[in-house]
Amino acid sequence: MYWNTRTRKRLSDHFAGTVGRMDAAIEPPWMGLRRVPAKGSGRLGMFKIIVATLLMTAGLPAQASIKIFACEPEWAALSSELGGEKVDVYSATTALQDPHLVQARPGLIARMRSADLAVCTGAELELGWLPVLQTRANNPKVQTGKPGLFEASQFVDMLDIPGKLDRTQGDVHPYGNPHIQNNPHNISRIAVALSQRLVEIDPANAIFYKQRQQDFSQRWQSAIKRWESLAAPLRDVPVVSDHKGWSYLYQWLGMREVATLEAKPGIPPSAGHLQSLLATLKSTPARMILRAAYYPRRPAEWLAERSGLPIAELPFTVGGVAGSGDLFALFDITIERLLQAASP
Repeated sequence: MYWNTRTRKRLSDHFAGTVGRMDAAIEPPWMGLRRVPAKGSGRLGMFKIIVATLLMTAGLPAQASIKIFACEPEWAALSSELGGEKVDVYSATTALQDPHLVQARPGLIARMRSADLAVCTGAELELGWLPVLQTRANNPKVQTGKPGLFEASQFVDMLDIPGKLDRTQGDVHPYGNPHIQNNPHNISRIAVALSQRLVEIDPANAIFYKQRQQDFSQRWQSAIKRWESLAAPLRDVPVVSDHKGWSYLYQWLGMREVATLEAKPGIPPSAGHLQSLLATLKSTPARMILRAAYYPRRPAEWLAERSGLPIAELPFTVGGVAGSGDLFALFDITIERLLQAASP
């Protein structure tokens, strides 16, 4: 509510008179001799302070109900979509960071300590740093098994689950490929589950969260139809990947991965591997090289220079490239750049 100057003066005059009459009515006879109050003191002074405070705060938005610690930018973006002004969201990482390699620095510990909900990928993507944050923050709300820890990977069908665990094969994830955010159908499933978790943690705003989820779902399903229509020419297109991080994108669009720059997941490619990859492409051609914005440029550039293949630099997550500041823009740009790279 906002009041103009005339209304404020009327309120002040009215309440000043009311307080004055109240003073006269309740003051007993033996108080005829009294100390003259200092300016601004007494009931009237206190009342003026209260009125001034009300005038200053009128119209300001209510404080957020839930503090959310998002492990990756995609979950920060989804939390904001579903929580609106009821949530205060902090992203622990940026799109230009490798989510496997994050330092559990003091600032992150402090954020985790005050969080009501931690929204992470799970599937051991954050294995090197999330448990450290949980231990040092000592926040019972966000410990494993508690409602305050939401692991998105629990709500999708995981790909690339290894038949056996062998660490000599590189950075192998026993629960499957954790880079689930690159299929928008996964986002749909996770959004439903995350909305339900918000309701569980903050039941007073249950109707608000349900309405937000329904609105997001309608807009998201419409966007998926548009993306799939645009991406039809990408079906069965062979590609070289930088890292084993695009399985869910390929599953969605029907693209084929014929090789990766890394000989083993998480291990930088050697010169010998790149040479052998170049030879492989002569018998198994590809149409493009996919590179995540956070991944080192040089291996992809080396192969592109010698093979003539174009590089499709994709955001990988929200904020990875200019213009990909939300979930919708993330997929807009991803489809656009894939089509550009695939065009003759």
